[in-house]
Amino acid sequence: MAARGFPYTDLKDFLAALERAGELRRVSVPVDPTLEISEVVTRTVRAGGPALLFERPTRGEMPVAVNLFGTEKRMAMALGVESLDEIGERIGGLIKPELPVGWSGIREGLGKVLQLKSVPPRKVKTAPCQQVVYSGDDVDLGRLPGLQVWPGDGGIFHNFGLTHTKHPETGKRNLGLYRLQQHGRNTLGMHWQIHKDSTAHHAVAERLGQRLPVAIAIGCDPVVSYAATAPLPGDIDEYLFAGFLRGERVEMVDCLTVPLQVPAHAQVVLEGYLEPGERLPEGPFGDHTGFYTPVEPFPVLHVETMTMQRDPVYHSIVTSKPPQEDHGLGKATERIFLPLLKMMIPDIVDYDLPAAGVFHNCAIISIRKRYPKHAQKVMNAIWGAHLMSLTKLIVIVDEDCDVHDYNEVAFRAFGNVDYARDLLLTEGPVDHLDHSSYQQFWGGKAGVDATRKLPTEGYTRGWPEEMTMSPEVVSLVDKRWKEYGV
Repeated sequence: MAARGFPYTDLKDFLAALERAGELRRVSVPVDPTLEISEVVTRTVRAGGPALLFERPTRGEMPVAVNLFGTEKRMAMALGVESLDEIGERIGGLIKPELPVGWSGIREGLGKVLQLKSVPPRKVKTAPCQQVVYSGDDVDLGRLPGLQVWPGDGGIFHNFGLTHTKHPETGKRNLGLYRLQQHGRNTLGMHWQIHKDSTAHHAVAERLGQRLPVAIAIGCDPVVSYAATAPLPGDIDEYLFAGFLRGERVEMVDCLTVPLQVPAHAQVVLEGYLEPGERLPEGPFGDHTGFYTPVEPFPVLHVETMTMQRDPVYHSIVTSKPPQEDHGLGKATERIFLPLLKMMIPDIVDYDLPAAGVFHNCAIISIRKRYPKHAQKVMNAIWGAHLMSLTKLIVIVDEDCDVHDYNEVAFRAFGNVDYARDLLLTEGPVDHLDHSSYQQFWGGKAGVDATRKLPTEGYTRGWPEEMTMSPEVVSLVDKRWKEYGV
């Protein structure tokens, strides 16, 4: 166990820290991973409840840990900070002001940050994740208590498997988090969406007629688990980023049967290959959109080796319409990447990605407005910013609006907008899972200018002054409040 409580050695270490903090509850009665765990977790998340450790799942051979990141408090604990903004402030303090803006600037900025605090992964020869080894006919994914979360799901899914691939030509590693459908005893469907780096790696392997090696780590330490979800530029190594967040190097070990490395302290590791050209139907799956995503053909992983710690803990997540556990992960990304987004688009003061918008459907942006159509300039910049390009609705407000106060944002958006002039409509890429677009992968987008309008924008009536109470009266009422007996 880590002496300081952070960085955590592994998932078990983090679970122990959560339990000490009163943030973990053990469920000691038998619970079915088919639907029952999902319903328990969903009710717990929506009540703002604790992380859960189901000690006796009725399927599989190990306990199930869920809802580890379901609140901002636990997400901050996972990353070893009091507030998620602390990490963004660390990054912002290291970024040089002379760096160029644009996407190349954000990539260079993050690269320089990681170089300044260089904490590359460290290779070890032996690892806890390889204490128990199953190979060949002994591989059985039924040992894992994978979840069926919703009645219409296509079967059992593993929802927090950290997937490792390498570019077949450059050798560049990618770490990503993708759902995995259990097709059989030793086969998994890889839900690799069109915009993901692993999809690009697989396309190159197929063009070369090669099998693509894949390694999946389940139950990693919380920082590595978060890093797998972070929207990093393609040439930034997720393990370098994880080392920066941890403040120490991540230990990695060579896989036994594929030319990849995995976190040495993972609970379970699956090793195997994708055969070029092979696809199987994957889905349906009840996703974070709140709807079932349809059946589509996706690559198939043939698992040749399964390794694990002794007495492993299985980690998963439940997906549904918000609120759900992924809110904590998304909020961490929002806060951590704010200084990098501001470096790319200096006009931005702050932003919020509402959980109800599942983090890519809506972005609320505050700006320090300086010239006509400034808001529309920022909208277009957002739509050109890496995965922010998938944002469907952008609401721009003035800097004096708290973007995290949705009542205040709604007040501005409902009252400050002439929709004949202040609405920008366009088309562009949308998330692979978006069901509302008439064509898959692209659709309509809107930007709402809820800022104060300028005469130079054609507004000639004179923008009214917003009502605020005088500070003297506010102070007086503060002092006398108890006298009023209200």
